[in-house]
Amino acid sequence: MINDACAIQQNLRQRANRALPGGVSSNTRLLNPHLIVERARGCRLWDADGNEYLDYLLGQGPNFLGYGPPRVVEKIVAAQGDGIIYAATHRREIEAAERVLGVLPWADQLRFGSSSSEMIQAAMRIARNATGRRNVLRFHGHYHGWFDNIQIRSDGVRALPGSLGQLPEALDPTLTIAWNDPDAFVAALREHADTIAAVVMEPMMLNAGAIVPAPGYLELVREQCARSGIVLIFDETISGFRVALGGAAERFGVTPDLAVYGKAMAAGWPCAALVGRAELFTDVATGALTHAGTFNGNTIATAAVLASLDELEDRSVYRHVEAVGADLMDGLAALLENHGVPLRLQGLPMAFHARFDDNPEPITRFEQLQEIDAQRYGRFAIQLIESGIWVASRGIWYVSAAHNDDDIEDTLKRFDAVLTEMTDA
Repeated sequence: MINDACAIQQNLRQRANRALPGGVSSNTRLLNPHLIVERARGCRLWDADGNEYLDYLLGQGPNFLGYGPPRVVEKIVAAQGDGIIYAATHRREIEAAERVLGVLPWADQLRFGSSSSEMIQAAMRIARNATGRRNVLRFHGHYHGWFDNIQIRSDGVRALPGSLGQLPEALDPTLTIAWNDPDAFVAALREHADTIAAVVMEPMMLNAGAIVPAPGYLELVREQCARSGIVLIFDETISGFRVALGGAAERFGVTPDLAVYGKAMAAGWPCAALVGRAELFTDVATGALTHAGTFNGNTIATAAVLASLDELEDRSVYRHVEAVGADLMDGLAALLENHGVPLRLQGLPMAFHARFDDNPEPITRFEQLQEIDAQRYGRFAIQLIESGIWVASRGIWYVSAAHNDDDIEDTLKRFDAVLTEMTDA
């Protein structure tokens, strides 16, 4: 149980609220209780008052190898001594690009950036240039960054601006439909195919619900995009280098024309990549199509990519995460059954979703997620955090290579205590 005497955290919280709007630097952090973290190592973190947490949020996913993996840290620290930004291409940048392309055999070239949000913008610009078309087709429940032309709030079948201050007309070229619904996709292409430059999607919906693609769905999308001359963009920000070394494209056997990677690719360091077919980058290479960024491909980011791949290319990492994550899911499910609590788990061992729902059947569509009691899980997440299990209030759980059997046993004990307290109450 977390110590109630949290004087240091309370003081820091007050200072944060004075200096930072909402006390944070990203609005996603407003969704969880305002924890002030002092340090992290492996799969655990400690707040400013010294309380320890088993971490299943992993910085919103990037820390797939855990916090501070020693060999990765050593290589990143060594790179800093060589300078960080040259305004020129450098050896690590070339080597990192070659290594990433080496595990993504469907792709020819890539550009590095600092965030996936910006690389999605680059992907859409490239698709519009390649096709001469204006519109982008996207899906309810998928997240592709916070920019005006892509961020939405789903209200039933409507896609509304996702933020105050967002220009509604910026979404005019953006069509939004249900994901995992073949009929909806075919109907959208039947009506709009000649105006659609790109289809952009999470190949596995990990931002919400941990929903895997229905059998044949990705294949249908791939075939229809090729037939209609539409650029297929996979947003693998979360799934890339997590669900498999080659991401969802490898795990599900369907390849896009362009894909965006981030988070796990660089072991937690801010780095993203736009990867794809060479012909789509032709005008990027000449400078006619602008993609720029002072920090793109800097020495530290590319050293982090190389160090991360040094670990991930030993595929035993994935076998370990699959096994540990499966044990965690099985253990949680057994405790929930024993306590008679209708909390459902679905997804993959390295990334799964929890929800309160009386229906035991898996959720396959985003609209089903909108029917569940998300606030109930949010309250439950606070109880878990207070017991020392750091999770997202929106239901996603991430498992890292740093989690081991002892960590899972410890997690299950804390989880059991929360369920006991909840059912007794």
